[in-house]
Amino acid sequence: MRSALIRLFAAMTVLGAALCLPGAAMAALKPVQPQIAILAGGCFWCMESDLKAVRGVISVDPGYTGGKVPYPRYEDVLTEKTGHYEAVRVRFDPTKITYRQLLDRYWKLVDPTDDKGQFCDRGPSYRPAVFVDGPNQMKAAEESRAAAARRLKSGKMLAQVLPMQPFYLAEAEHRNFAERNKDGYQMYRVGCGRDARLGEVWGRAG
Repeated sequence: MRSALIRLFAAMTVLGAALCLPGAAMAALKPVQPQIAILAGGCFWCMESDLKAVRGVISVDPGYTGGKVPYPRYEDVLTEKTGHYEAVRVRFDPTKITYRQLLDRYWKLVDPTDDKGQFCDRGPSYRPAVFVDGPNQMKAAEESRAAAARRLKSGKMLAQVLPMQPFYLAEAEHRNFAERNKDGYQMYRVGCGRDARLGEVWGRAG
């Protein structure tokens, strides 16, 4: 009987302490709900690799979005007849990086002055764009786009902010490509002139 009372008293003490926690502490006990950003910036191998290095990003998945063809394959998108962009789906922790902050990082990874492709990759599927989900993301994206336009060292802002559409995951061979093919990826990136061009656009060394 005594042990049962002790256990009951302990449980009531823990419950009482929880009820007395301030709001911020209670909120800290709740699991963080990741948010999603859909971003296009040319080759999704590069976008995946670069965005994975951003603090607060949980995962980055390459894929296709913006077109009318359901469940496209890489070969379909290459024809430039599907309307799809190569893009990435970014899951991020909003307590570590906000959507606006993520977009501010995104612009520096792309050439938003080029609406015919990106770097050595040419065609509509390689255009840069931000796909937004709802008015809050739209507002943040438009404000971030305007701020980025003012920071450009050459050219003018041509990248678009578009409504979010279904996102189709890329084939397995395109996921984690930079990690699985380090030498080949580095050769492609240098040969494509990505970092050199980013230096021209944003005024930093490539």
